[in-house]
Amino acid sequence: MGFLKETLNPFRILGIVILIIIIVLIGFLIYMVIGQAPPASRIDFGVTFSKPFAQKLGLDWREAYLAILDDLKVRKLRLVAYWPEVEPNRDSYSFEDLDWQINQASQKGTEVILAVGRRLPRWPECHIPDWAANLSEEEQQEKILILIDKVVNRYKDNLTIKAWQIENEPFLRGFGECPPLDVEFLDKEIALVRQLDFSVSRPIIISTSGELSSWISPAKRTDILGTTLYRTIWKEKIGYFKYPIPPVFYYKRANLVKKITGVERTIIVELQAEPWGPKQIYDLEPEEQAKSMNLEKFKEIISYTRRTGFDEAYLWGVEWWYQRNKQGNGSMWNEAKKLWDI
Repeated sequence: MGFLKETLNPFRILGIVILIIIIVLIGFLIYMVIGQAPPASRIDFGVTFSKPFAQKLGLDWREAYLAILDDLKVRKLRLVAYWPEVEPNRDSYSFEDLDWQINQASQKGTEVILAVGRRLPRWPECHIPDWAANLSEEEQQEKILILIDKVVNRYKDNLTIKAWQIENEPFLRGFGECPPLDVEFLDKEIALVRQLDFSVSRPIIISTSGELSSWISPAKRTDILGTTLYRTIWKEKIGYFKYPIPPVFYYKRANLVKKITGVERTIIVELQAEPWGPKQIYDLEPEEQAKSMNLEKFKEIISYTRRTGFDEAYLWGVEWWYQRNKQGNGSMWNEAKKLWDI
């Protein structure tokens, strides 16, 4: 009896269960980082373009945009319908600049992902016009749904738009100047876009952090899951940090999420190709910028991406390459040209 009691000791059983869980987790982590992804037969590279960010870099944004299309010859773009740009004054909409971007892309045969919502690419993540800043969250959400209605109805017949991205990394918590995620509202946004675009039924993209958040929740809601991929970042109290993650991790994670959620496809929607430092890029000295991104690091991340097994990736930082090129340092710009020199 004494032996049996010792064997059935609840603390002993709990310890065994915890040990088994630890062993399984360690085995799973080892599985996720060993081996190699089968190389994609081809990777289609694109870029994200942000008019406000180009302006903050002191650029003529139209000149920079045309250089992307005509000099780099980019044929896949992620463009952004920023709320402050589209609705600068309450109930007064301005599409001139976004129309121009999409029309120029159309003339060059360039495919466009159009991002809509409030949380969109570039700091401060949530882009809110001054007139809406003091509205309640409920009032802001009402206005955002109207904004999405206006944007989608304006461009739904333009076949240059190949997909809609709704919000940007909505499940990434603790980053950006944003209210807490309201999942019910995100689902309303998704449902509205599907309803408005029913005749064409373009795929919807929800993006997620490749390193910092789960892929399950966004993948369950989308047709295409767009992951970010960063190699060198800067964190307060840590400084510069390079993720010790092998390329196969992203491939295996994508396959696992496809099996769990049934999401149709995964792409790299934001691939680091610009600095990430203690300040915004336009406030960083060149020496500081080089600590997280320079020509060699750019080449390295392109090589890394080719080993992830993904077949589509949108680079992040084209406005910065162009600024450097204008300043007499064309190394990044000219290296990037090779991606579209086909």
